[in-house]
Amino acid sequence: MRIAHVVAVGLFACLVQSRAASAQSASTFEPSPEAVAANQQAGATGKSRYDPGEGFKLFTSDLAELNFRVFAYARYLNQRGVDPTYTDAFGKTSDIQQRQDIQFQKMLIYFYGWVLDPKFRYLTYIWTSNTSLGTTSQVVVAGNVTYTFSPHFTLGLGISSLPGVRSTEGSFPHWLSVDSRLIADEFLRPSYTTGLFARGSIAKGLHYDAMLGNNLSQFGIDAGQLDNDLDTFSMAITWLPTTGEFGKSGAFGDFEGHEKVATRFGGHFTRSDETRQAQPTTDAFDNVQLRISDGNVIFAPGLFAPGTQIDEATYRMWSFDAGVKYRGIAVEGEYYNRTMDNFVVRGPLPFTALHDTGFQLQASAMPIKQQLQAYVAGSKVFGEYGDPSDFRAGVNFYPWQNQVVRWNVEFLNVNRSPVGALNLPYSVGMNGPVFHSSLMVFF
Repeated sequence: MRIAHVVAVGLFACLVQSRAASAQSASTFEPSPEAVAANQQAGATGKSRYDPGEGFKLFTSDLAELNFRVFAYARYLNQRGVDPTYTDAFGKTSDIQQRQDIQFQKMLIYFYGWVLDPKFRYLTYIWTSNTSLGTTSQVVVAGNVTYTFSPHFTLGLGISSLPGVRSTEGSFPHWLSVDSRLIADEFLRPSYTTGLFARGSIAKGLHYDAMLGNNLSQFGIDAGQLDNDLDTFSMAITWLPTTGEFGKSGAFGDFEGHEKVATRFGGHFTRSDETRQAQPTTDAFDNVQLRISDGNVIFAPGLFAPGTQIDEATYRMWSFDAGVKYRGIAVEGEYYNRTMDNFVVRGPLPFTALHDTGFQLQASAMPIKQQLQAYVAGSKVFGEYGDPSDFRAGVNFYPWQNQVVRWNVEFLNVNRSPVGALNLPYSVGMNGPVFHSSLMVFF
């Protein structure tokens, strides 16, 4: 796709698409109006202030503001019950590591605020995963800047999530499981990249998010690996017809305990031309490569036939989600449809396109309001090279009746996972039961 065409599509999408105002980008944070007013008063008196879940205000004046917050969690992981080997769709058998360990798993440190004009906001963050110690992408330092022209249009530049599925709209870390997507979501979704993005409100309850970026996932690769087409585009439409919101950051689950039925409907689309050289390595921090449903990367040499090598491919993915929340009960689901084609290949290729679909379902309830949450969830992929799936059941305990501290316990059963990483509770090819428990803070 030519640059001019992508830009034209992107600008058009910015005018007609939507996004939930409460579902901020995964890399932006907007405090509540009450917290803003309280912090302004604190700044006027020269005192620092902390509001649970809103971060610390370190500095405020007529010309600038600086805030600080941290996301971190420690995890116990037990994979000893999974199968020790995995045989892919081509008959190749690989060993599966059966881990049991305790890790101070991940930490994100955020500094954010505004400078010169409250409409001109900045975000910087450091993102590190201790399970990736020694790998090339253990530490990521990134950020972005945005300017809000009106409630209908905010323009941003920098690293952000491509809004191709609900979990990359900005709900992190308010998921049912701590920092772990269901495998259909992880397998099919786009990731994080650098680019130009726009978001805002079209009308009450109707919002858009669109991004023009470098590629599907920029973590783990350098600028010299990128192509020069700037042809990755992602957009989201979100409709909130009843209450006009769907919980803090568009979270999964009904922690707030809605007294009126809250509903949401979302549609997403992502397109990207990907090259073999522009893929993150298998130990990359956010490893979302183009894989087939048995877990193999499509750019692997000789994968589909001896002497065959795919060098370029086009990724297109649609997803649709819907959800309802009422008095602590939430039921949420998403459908995915992905096509990979336009292959540039050396050697014979036995197909012209690869097509995969999938879905996920999540249901949760709060037996004790804002303190105890129970959930079940599952997903399945219908692929060209297998139909992997997963199921999980877990509980979240919030000791201070807020989302600052959470203890999660989860049982997960994986059926031939097509995705995985050191920071995830599952690895590629994993088959069998997994138990993990995490203590998370997000203040």
